[in-house]
Amino acid sequence: MPRQDAHPRPQLTRNRWIDLSGPWGFAHDDGDIGLDEDWVERTEVFDQTIEVPFPPESAASGIADPAPHPVVWYRRAVQLDPADRAAGRRLLLHFGAVDYSADVWVNGRRVAHHEGGHTPFSADITPELHPVNAEQVIVVRAEDQPGDLGQPRGKQDWQTPSHGIWYKRTTGIWQPVWLESVLAAHVASLRWIPDVDRGTLGLHATLNKAAERPLNLRVRLSLRNTVLSDDTYSVERGEVRREIALASGGINQMRDQLLWSPENPNLIEAALTLLDGETTVDEVGSYAGLRSVGFENGRFLLNGRAFYLRLALEQGYWPESHLAAPSDDALRREVELAKELGFNGVRIHQKVEDPRFLTWCDRLGLLVWGEMANAYTFSTRAVERLIGEWIEVVRRDASHPCIVTWVPLNESWGVPALSGNADQQHYLQALYHLTRALDPTRPVITNDGWEHVQSDIWSVHDYSFDGETLTARYGTPEALEHTLRNVHPGQHAIFVNEVERRGEPVMITEYGGLSYAPAAGERWFGYGTVRTAEEYEAKYAELTGAILDCGPVAGFCYTQLTDTEQETNGLLTENREPKLDPARIHAITSRPARSVPREQTAAHRKRAQSGEASGA
Repeated sequence: MPRQDAHPRPQLTRNRWIDLSGPWGFAHDDGDIGLDEDWVERTEVFDQTIEVPFPPESAASGIADPAPHPVVWYRRAVQLDPADRAAGRRLLLHFGAVDYSADVWVNGRRVAHHEGGHTPFSADITPELHPVNAEQVIVVRAEDQPGDLGQPRGKQDWQTPSHGIWYKRTTGIWQPVWLESVLAAHVASLRWIPDVDRGTLGLHATLNKAAERPLNLRVRLSLRNTVLSDDTYSVERGEVRREIALASGGINQMRDQLLWSPENPNLIEAALTLLDGETTVDEVGSYAGLRSVGFENGRFLLNGRAFYLRLALEQGYWPESHLAAPSDDALRREVELAKELGFNGVRIHQKVEDPRFLTWCDRLGLLVWGEMANAYTFSTRAVERLIGEWIEVVRRDASHPCIVTWVPLNESWGVPALSGNADQQHYLQALYHLTRALDPTRPVITNDGWEHVQSDIWSVHDYSFDGETLTARYGTPEALEHTLRNVHPGQHAIFVNEVERRGEPVMITEYGGLSYAPAAGERWFGYGTVRTAEEYEAKYAELTGAILDCGPVAGFCYTQLTDTEQETNGLLTENREPKLDPARIHAITSRPARSVPREQTAAHRKRAQSGEASGA
């Protein structure tokens, strides 16, 4: 039985699941002839072996071929446990992510098609299964066109070798594949919606279909083995919507014990049982965090109080496995390393992270800005692709308490004519309102770094190499206003059009980018160079200290946590080794900011109740 703490879908787990990681047959299809020649039925074409879920460009896959291969195929024969095929049971096949589009066959019959390289999909494969004792054959065709710049690809390079700030591609299966045996009626999705002001946890549970007869859902919530709620709700038209009261005595008396924060990552464990009368139909495990996020008077708010954000830019890229994590332990260690360096959060950059990483952030207490992998060109088709996948991203990750901000676009990627193009401006406005409609509980930064059309946080990318410049630009309210309106720190205007500020925080969400000066012939990219460890630490302290001393600034994001291929500007090497003493970096990063108020913001609670504040 696989480890439950490594379940590929941590907020909807079942005790029994079948891990399909490991060796699969593999084949490149550079001529795209596999469909015409019916590779689904031809065992002999799978002449290589790949280790799933690692992409074929990576060493961990066993293929290690970074050359462009637009189409790849996978094959795996599975022998099922007869208990998973018992009468009345259904077998679900799950894929965490396949980049970019995927078609799946089981025993020669197509069962799924999915487009979107960062989001999950599933199929009920029961009708296509052979008899109990026979092998079941799964075949996957993945297509990832390297030159398609309208495809949401993030920092995956379209050139070979990789160049600038772009990295080797991740093609095909790069997140877990697994099977689950369920009954005909089962829980298909869960959404947790915290409300700190009311002391409630909202639940929206859906079944795979409306049941033929009345069913009930028992929901048991507990915190450190103390039961908070244990009630049973009727399932109506295949779903349950409830507000579950958690703190009858008031939240203020239980803040440290009940509310989720990086200092106190309290998680409410959930056990859900689907019942047909007295008979158990399905059992799933989940968890949630009770916390609120928002903004007011230029400050970011966590649980109604001003909170200074100290983020690191997180590429989520490993030299041996690319966008895929080497292991669940590696994901946990990534979170621990960020915290050891003094950061209270990470900005995931141009990648939609593995849910297991988000769960470690939930459990260990690390804030996350959830960002979409962007396209590079603007067209109707590119808009449709990004929006379709972004909806799936928000739906998948909205219940993670660690995620406190949504970032659909970065630095005008995919909207290159934004400043003078009304269509592209409407696109960003639509992304903002769509994201707020899908999740009204979190701030949204529509375009991180510059050229804001509409955002709840004014984020600025500023790679100035001296602290005096940062102080001059952001040190006083007057200097900040001048910079926002008249200075282009990233060679782009911060606002596309004239905007009226309504209390949005201003944050420096990319700065630093320090790198050791490269040796002759070394592949290298950085935003500023130093030559010694002493110089490195002094410059990090200078830049970070300058931002911390800028009273109007509400937070920062340092570029970056780890080296990534030729972008060697991490505080850690690509193998996660510290370049400087972690304790000294922690002391610099976590130094108190000059102007963050300690008191709870009562006015925010009133605005939140009236729907005016950003965040629940």
